[in-house]
Amino acid sequence: MDITKDNKKTEQVADEEEVVVTSEVKDESEIDPRDEKISSLEDQLKRAIADYRNLERRSFDERMDAIKYANKKLIEALLPAFDTLFLADKFTEDENVKMTIARILEILKENGIEKVDTNDVNYNADTMEVLEVVDGKDEKVIEEVRPGFKIHGKLIRPAQVKVGKVQK
Repeated sequence: MDITKDNKKTEQVADEEEVVVTSEVKDESEIDPRDEKISSLEDQLKRAIADYRNLERRSFDERMDAIKYANKKLIEALLPAFDTLFLADKFTEDENVKMTIARILEILKENGIEKVDTNDVNYNADTMEVLEVVDGKDEKVIEEVRPGFKIHGKLIRPAQVKVGKVQK
């Protein structure tokens, strides 16, 4: 007795489920224009968020670069004074001059500014400028005329050097 009632109820529930399932499925011709608009707006929102994040990252990178290279103009203005000091070192044996140069180079290095290495190296066109070709080992830096400097690996001024060339 109760079993037949239960069977009828399950059939009814099954029929209702079918109705629910079939009512959810729509033909492509019945797509609501509001759904297309929502999809379009969601896409625009995602693009705007991505653009904003890229802008944030770029502006952060630009601020960091500005901070990193803020001293560049000051160093460029001081280079002629350093050149005079380096030139004085070539013609004097005064220990005070040598200590002053060493201290200046140390301070520069602490602030991300390094002197271009020209001691016992081959000529490098990226960091050096040839003033004169003299007798010596081929493509070897013979003498540094004016030091070059880099700030955080970026060249401020190339070193001026004399380069060796084997005479035949």
